Amino acid sequence: MKKEQLYTIPLGKAYLYTRTKRTMRTIKLLREFVIRHSKRVDVRISLAVNEFLWLGSMQHPPRKVRVKVISDDKMAYVYLPDEKIEAEKPEEVKATDKKVEGKPEAPKESKIEAKKEVAVKAEPVKEVKVEAKKEVKPEAKVEKEVAKKTEVKEKPKKEEKK
Repeated sequence: MKKEQLYTIPLGKAYLYTRTKRTMRTIKLLREFVIRHSKRVDVRISLAVNEFLWLGSMQHPPRKVRVKVISDDKMAYVYLPDEKIEAEKPEEVKATDKKVEGKPEAPKESKIEAKKEVAVKAEPVKEVKVEAKKEVKPEAKVEKEVAKKTEVKEKPKKEEKK
């Protein structure tokens, strides 16, 4: 059983909060109001209501908003009074099932086999690159160690005071 009501929700309490959190607070205030009056725990706010609340940016939300609340057995939906309501489309699931049934299974196997062949061809290339990197790294380490030893020897000793 659907119940439809119009409410004017006061949102002035949002101005008691920090400027950067006001619009987020108005959404919470709206949700709490609808929960209290519709006696439903789940509340869905439409995009049009959300956009209306965010028109003044984060810092200047509206002081009050007029909304239409439609509550059914489990949920409450919040809309603007002049907003068009779209019905849910459960038929979309059935349409996707028909597409899956029409595809043949043989091309899937050939695609998998083709991917395996490409992967096998790519492996030797990776091994060559790794071997080249291993040869370069030890020489670079040796050069760095030699450079460190020469730097230590070149440092002059402190002169003693007489």
